[in-house]
Amino acid sequence: MGTVQAVNISDRKGEKKHEVSEIWLREDFGVENDAHGGSERQVSLLALECIEDMKKALASLKAGDFAENITTTGIIASRLTPGMRVAVGDALIEITQIGKTCHNGCAIRREVGSCIMPKEGIFGRVLQSGCVRKGDGIEVLGLFR
Repeated sequence: MGTVQAVNISDRKGEKKHEVSEIWLREDFGVENDAHGGSERQVSLLALECIEDMKKALASLKAGDFAENITTTGIIASRLTPGMRVAVGDALIEITQIGKTCHNGCAIRREVGSCIMPKEGIFGRVLQSGCVRKGDGIEVLGLFR
């Protein structure tokens, strides 16, 4: 069981996200009012534990700086595989990939020299719409393939 530490959105792709009080995950779309909504990686999650590790290189890092929609605790990418389903707040997500190729314009890569999303980022598609807020529970339901 994990916990949502922050929910984040941005107006444009390629920039850090800012924290908001709640996000709405829409089935087969992703995060409402987020620049990445409707893309193949509908929703992104990143463990706060990973951000804390990166703070050794840049102390000012915070939730949303890696452009993740949901900042978590207790959920580690290495324990997940594509096809797993995860209940987050009122929504249901299917994990589609772990990690991604970091684009050349990555703000964190420019500032720190490296980015954790290529190895630690968790990406999924929304199977069931719902609201997600800071403090909501996260439950890995298992592999469904």
